[in-house]
Amino acid sequence: MNKLQQSRINDVLFYIHQDISRDLTAGELAKVASYSEQHFHRTFQRVVGESVNQYIRRIRMEYAANQLMFDPQARVIDIVNKSGFSSASSFNRAFKSVFHMSPKQWRQHDLQVSDKPYLEDKDIALGYQHATTQSLPTPKILDVPSRMAAYVRHTGYNRSISNAWLLLQAWAKAENRDFSIQYGLHHSNPAWVALDKCRYVACIEIEKPLTVRGVVNQFVIPGGLHAVFPLSGVYGELLPKLSLILEHWLPESGFKLRATPAYVQYLKNHFIDQNEQFELDFYLPIGFF
Repeated sequence: MNKLQQSRINDVLFYIHQDISRDLTAGELAKVASYSEQHFHRTFQRVVGESVNQYIRRIRMEYAANQLMFDPQARVIDIVNKSGFSSASSFNRAFKSVFHMSPKQWRQHDLQVSDKPYLEDKDIALGYQHATTQSLPTPKILDVPSRMAAYVRHTGYNRSISNAWLLLQAWAKAENRDFSIQYGLHHSNPAWVALDKCRYVACIEIEKPLTVRGVVNQFVIPGGLHAVFPLSGVYGELLPKLSLILEHWLPESGFKLRATPAYVQYLKNHFIDQNEQFELDFYLPIGFF
């Protein structure tokens, strides 16, 4: 794959995640990438590793699963609409094919005792045991600005994320960019998405746009209303803490989870800290409806 292909498909991914409820046709996405529709399908598959239709269905399913679990009062038909499906019947079929149970059964099953994919990682399993003995911090509810960022995409929630950060750090040095304001976007919920399938984005805030795009690209991290949680610990403890916030704080808060990705702002980044320690603020996108 070349840098131009990667840059154009990155633009498409950003467009998709801005609003997953809209009609995301291949023809429209091909225009975003400035490709013919046929060439777009081939290029998306080559860059992302799955077809564009598979990718869109998967992120919609993950969003719907979050909504069903963490907003027990929401009507299924409202979740169907927010997830970009044309009908409840098509949504039910797609959901069952991914999660092997109906949306109703998913909502009723006990997340506290269900198998969590991240517990297969021994460091994270140990972190989960530690996190469950601690009380959740009280968040601040803030209307935060959008942020222009340079970024590197990564697949997998594990120590390999450090490779994305080292690449971004080398790029910042070569481009004479400030590397101090760091964000990590979490597109996936590792409580039910396998760690090697989770999607992460390493970002640094930038003041001026990129002149050349390729492996490092640029986008805008969406602003808006967020619950902001201060968190600290060591590698292995972060994912359990994020899951516990979703499982306990969110359903009791009265807020709705918005479709934009949650992210962290690192004060200390455990992927590049030699002691694997983190200090950060976790930004959870929320709304009233």
